[in-house]
Amino acid sequence: MPDRAPQPVDRQLPTDEARDLISLVRDIAQREIAPKAAEEEDAGHFPRDLFALLSDSGLLGLPYDAEYGGGDQPYEVYLQVLEELAAARLTVGLGVSVHTLACYAPAAHGTKEQQVEHLPAMLGGGLLGGYCLSEPSSGSDAASLRTKAVRDGDDWVITGTKAWITHGGIADFYTVMARTGEEGPRGITAFLVPGDAAGLSAAAPEKKMGLKGSPTAQIHLDGVRVPDARRIGDEGQGFAIALSALDSGRLGIAACAIGLAQAALDEAVAYATERRQFGRPIADFQGLRFMLADMATQIEAGRALYLAAARLRDAGRPFAKQAAMAKLHCTDAAMRVTTDAVQVLGGYGYTADFPAERYMREAKVLQIVEGTNQIQRMVIARHLAGPETR
Repeated sequence: MPDRAPQPVDRQLPTDEARDLISLVRDIAQREIAPKAAEEEDAGHFPRDLFALLSDSGLLGLPYDAEYGGGDQPYEVYLQVLEELAAARLTVGLGVSVHTLACYAPAAHGTKEQQVEHLPAMLGGGLLGGYCLSEPSSGSDAASLRTKAVRDGDDWVITGTKAWITHGGIADFYTVMARTGEEGPRGITAFLVPGDAAGLSAAAPEKKMGLKGSPTAQIHLDGVRVPDARRIGDEGQGFAIALSALDSGRLGIAACAIGLAQAALDEAVAYATERRQFGRPIADFQGLRFMLADMATQIEAGRALYLAAARLRDAGRPFAKQAAMAKLHCTDAAMRVTTDAVQVLGGYGYTADFPAERYMREAKVLQIVEGTNQIQRMVIARHLAGPETR
């Protein structure tokens, strides 16, 4: 492996507290995450003990209220934490992003009683969350979901199957979208379902080309009974809650993508400055230097785009269009940068002795999760030209 250590990203952070937070994250990443990443990904090992450490360090609830155990950090800081974690290991960065997504419904739409009861354990009590919207027959068309919740006295009985669930089978709680009324988006309601609820089970994890350490599985709900006190928001409000959560979640994916791309660039620069051909480092050759320059430029542009969207969110301004743009650009950039990193390393880039091939495999899924990049283009176009005519 190259010995040339990458330089830390020079970040513009709003407070001394944020700078201290990034230093803490870098320390954890260097000591606890990066050294085990390749081995554990190859073995398909999910580092649950590491997520307990992140919880103890206050890193699983950063953008939420301190009153309930959160970190009270603006999104522009939280996302840069995600980027640092993803650069060390995407399974970890993505896992924190998904957990944050799973906490969104009760944090943003729960009653005061629900927040007091549930959020402290979710944000700082060592719990890990999953987010259940997609189904085997409804991915991009999420409003056509079929999982049903039927009222039975003071309870709801939920039956159906959710698909592509990150942390499926290991999460302590799931935010579940289920149909309680009419067809379409207005008939969907959100529920907070315990991971050990009777009737809830997980299928075997999917066999994936990358992110092997992050379990992705179907979740089966066979007559799962939850009290009405675990319904989040009003009946029929679930789809709106889900879309609102995804606007923020897409920024998390964008930050993770830039972290992954940065790791690939660092690997490529280290290799290119040490590998010698024709009597000099291959970084001396203009064709390769231009590749590195293009990779760095795509990363900086992506970082600026997701931070601009985050600052809109922090200011309470609409940011859905910018979130879609950030997710689209950053994940496409990650795919290009990681592919170029493999090319820079040549034959070595195609071997598992170097992490470039893993970065490339992992980048692909980021163009798919939390809304494919084709869906992001539709979202952006609707903001520009209005809804499609029927």
